[in-house]
Order: sequence, then structure tokens, then C-alpha cells
Amino acid sequence: MDLGIRGRRAIVNGGSAGLGRASALALAREGVDLVISARGGDRLKATAEAIAAETGVSVTPVVADHSSDEGRERILDACPEPDILVGTSSPPPWGADFHGVTPDDWHRYLTEGLISPAEFIRATVDGMAERGFGRIVNITTGAAKFPADVRILSGPPRAALANYTVAVSKLLARDNVTMNNLLPGFHHTAAAEEQFTRIAEKRGTSYDEEIDRAVDRFGIPAGRFGDPDDFGAICALFCSRYANYIVGQSLVVDGGITTSIF
Repeated sequence: MDLGIRGRRAIVNGGSAGLGRASALALAREGVDLVISARGGDRLKATAEAIAAETGVSVTPVVADHSSDEGRERILDACPEPDILVGTSSPPPWGADFHGVTPDDWHRYLTEGLISPAEFIRATVDGMAERGFGRIVNITTGAAKFPADVRILSGPPRAALANYTVAVSKLLARDNVTMNNLLPGFHHTAAAEEQFTRIAEKRGTSYDEEIDRAVDRFGIPAGRFGDPDDFGAICALFCSRYANYIVGQSLVVDGGITTSIF
């Protein structure tokens, strides 16, 4: 299926690994030229080269901290007029005790999870509206809709981002600029591999065993963690020309772990 976005330009922040990488690859497979950013240069460069080699699109890596003013400026200099903006970031520590969360922690993760994407939106939406096309997708967390104490540093900033996104989306829909959120649950990402491998080493088990344990503990109806490439395809659909009537929505992609009819 042709998503009708070939030749468009996209910024994907946090695009070197995990769901950001999968989303960047899915867009590239649709013929979208990319600027992808991340803090780590080696992995980012390798990702850019791999995506370009597979798809033939232009992929520009920008080593930058997109939560900083300097980093945002560097990214926007590389792509000042994106048609598509996708944003994610490394997740905060999993399982943090709220007693130990400090004001510095809040400042850090509010900057990454709310202020940075809001500033990217503010910098790019007017140009999208003038050109008559724009797609913005924030990759956040299921904990933004379904609060969980183990995601205490992740859910609140991203819930605020969803609120902001939905409010602003109403002002831009008539210009064919759509803004939506994807709220993932457990997926096989680099962060998940690091976390569950560390747990496995402490317990003398394996990564696969710890994944099975997590599936049972959290009661994931799909019986497994999600595939990042499947998630990336959903992101690409939300960035497509067919997403022109999807405005201000927050789609949970979690294998059925949460329960809600809306």
C-alpha cells in the first residue's frame, strides 16, 4: 500500500534505536527523506547508513540532545521545513520509587518528555500549515493514559504532552496538519534488552526467560512483547496522507495489557 508520502521530509528525534529507529525505517521504506537525531554518534551513524542502504532515501544523522536549545537548533538547521515530525526519547528509569524522585528528576524528564516536543511543534507547525500538509506523531508511553507507579517519571510528562497535542491539533486540522500520539507498551527495544538482560544476569536466567516472566507478571494478552517494526508501520500510517482525518488521538499499542473501551 502506497501511503502517499514519497518525497516528503521528516525529522525523527530519538531515531537511532528502538521505536524511533523502527519508525524512521518505516518512513524511509515509503520514500521519505530523513533527518534522524540522537545523543550517541556511533549508533546513530550506523542506523543512518543501514536505513539509507536498504531504502535509497537521504538519511542525515544529527548528533544532538533534542531536549536542549542548542540541540533543537542543530536539528532544525538540518531540516528547517519538515513535512513530518516524529519524536521519542530514551525512557526514564523503570520502577523508580516516588519517595526518591527529586525536583531535578522532574526538570530533566519534563524537559525531555514535554518541553522539547512542544518546542519542536511550535517551531514547525506554521510552515506545515502554510504548505498544506503536516504530520506530527509523538511516541510516548501507555503510562500517559494508564498511570503506573513503575512509570512514575515517564507517565506524567507524557500525559501533559498528550494534553498539549490534542489542544493544539484542533487549531491546525483545517490546514491538513494532524497531530497524534502513540502510546506503546512493552516492545523488544534496546532499552528493554538492556533492562531485562541486567535482571537476567542478577538472577542467573536469560533474556527470553525474563521476558516470559514479565509477560506473565503484567498479564499481556498477546502473550509476548511487541515487534518494533510493527509499531513503526503504525507510525508511518499516522504520517500518511490517509491520516488527514485522525486529529488529536492517542492510540495505545500494548498487546491488550490495559483495559479501556475508549
